[in-house]
Amino acid sequence: MLTANKLMPQGRGLAPVLLKRAATIELDWDVRQKSRFDATDSQGRQIGIFLPRGTAVRGGDVLVAEDGSLIRVIAAPQPVLRITHCTAHGTPFDLTRAAYHLGNRHVPIELKPDHLKIEPDHVLADMLRSMHLIVVAVEEAFEPEGGAYGSHEHSHGGGGHSHDHSHDHGHAHASSKGPKPLVLAPELLDAHEHSHGHDHDHDHHGHSH
Repeated sequence: MLTANKLMPQGRGLAPVLLKRAATIELDWDVRQKSRFDATDSQGRQIGIFLPRGTAVRGGDVLVAEDGSLIRVIAAPQPVLRITHCTAHGTPFDLTRAAYHLGNRHVPIELKPDHLKIEPDHVLADMLRSMHLIVVAVEEAFEPEGGAYGSHEHSHGGGGHSHDHSHDHGHAHASSKGPKPLVLAPELLDAHEHSHGHDHDHDHHGHSH
């Protein structure tokens, strides 16, 4: 059996021609959330995947086998519940409320601008319908949101991106009595105190269907 213990998120850094030639494996989320599993690729090879614990494999990721060959991962369609808001009696904000309640139950959720996806659960489906949401059983790829501190970088639209915010504020104060400007050390600069007060009063109205 061929083994693979290296993962390249979304095949980043690889030439498109290499990705096109790579073998593929089609896996559902139940398998892809495991760090160690066996699979058969499109060339009929048995692959043993051994990744760092806690690693989740996403559709579009590329595994590197011990012989240097590449295996591109495809997220397989699987049964999921597709959740949308009711255009007749609700608003898109209903999806935010649904995500909140599902999150409180630690349910894996795929977040989209206009819908949510979860794994099939008739109890949750009934709860969501009682919240005026439309729940439909479909067969689609499932890519739930990763944890905020997960080791695998979440990608958007097939490509990853990182945020690096660096703020460097330097203040130079010129002395009115001396010929040279006086530069104060950071600890001597004026302190800025920000106070934000929020007072929210929410009034929820019931919906009649």
